[in-house]
Amino acid sequence: MRHILRLLPFSLILLLAGCGMENLTALDPRGPVAEMQMSLIQLSLYIMIFVIVIVFTIYIFVLIRFRERPGDTHIPKQVHGNRALEFIWTTIPILLLLLLAIPNVMDTFTLADTGVPEEGVDEALLDEDEAVEDYLVVQATGHQFWWEFEYPDLGINAGQDLYIPTDTRIVVELEASDVIHSFWIPSLAGKQDNIPGITNDLWFEAPEEGIYAGKCTELCGPSHWLMDFKVVAVDPETFAVWAENMAEPDEELTEPSGEVAVEGREVFENNCIGCHAVGDEGSPTGPNFTNFGERTVIAGFLEYNEDNLHDWIRDPESLKPGNDMPAFDENTISEDEMDSLIEYINDLRVLE
Repeated sequence: MRHILRLLPFSLILLLAGCGMENLTALDPRGPVAEMQMSLIQLSLYIMIFVIVIVFTIYIFVLIRFRERPGDTHIPKQVHGNRALEFIWTTIPILLLLLLAIPNVMDTFTLADTGVPEEGVDEALLDEDEAVEDYLVVQATGHQFWWEFEYPDLGINAGQDLYIPTDTRIVVELEASDVIHSFWIPSLAGKQDNIPGITNDLWFEAPEEGIYAGKCTELCGPSHWLMDFKVVAVDPETFAVWAENMAEPDEELTEPSGEVAVEGREVFENNCIGCHAVGDEGSPTGPNFTNFGERTVIAGFLEYNEDNLHDWIRDPESLKPGNDMPAFDENTISEDEMDSLIEYINDLRVLE
């Protein structure tokens, strides 16, 4: 019984290791980059299993074959200095390392090549295999503690939710505004650092529509673990509508739908527009609010509902320590004004 109790914690660890979100795991690849990386994981795993099986087989054989027996005092044949054996157990590890290294190096070069011509390079000069026809460039900037996504070719600035079209190469240029962050979408692509003053890049594709979870994997401050984002993959037609309305919002979609929401817009313009933008009005200091009503979470991690939105505006520091958003108490925004502000924010959408 005592031995069983000792094994219980380890069994619990193994059980919990299998738990997690469906869209937050590298073990369920959803695109060519993730599949490539998964194949490398599997290859290294198979090699390790092969080595373990061989080593334990030899160990058990030697343990049984050359165990001490009563009355047997002879010394087994010594193999020290046997060139054939030394050649074998030197060559096999080298071959296994080559087997692991070659696909790793090849895939590293493949993943490092975004397929997008560098600035000043004519696409016509590139080989057909090097150039990519359908691609979208996104600049992902890490802030404490939120993500900003700019689409330079489309004139769009978005926050927290990265909208992308399916079956299109997404080239992400990674930057940071303050400290080192790290960009990771487990189901779609591996990790890459966001470093102040340096631009890194990576690429990935999402063949299926859906919402994929993203994380910051670099300890960037007290709320690092809450620095999440979403990748929203939609069909190209829907993305085109989203991009058009984000760049030049349709007034029918962004105009307040009622008297309460109209009052809420006034509250927003008096208190929030210095850090947040709706359409082309406002500041890019904080996340863009043009499509805030379509989000599924608040501040990257809170379930989207009016109570959480109210608590976040009142005291963001208590929910996400270290963030730069100021608190708005009742002396700044009354409860009635808060209700109208939430009504207005909920109405901010660019997709019908």
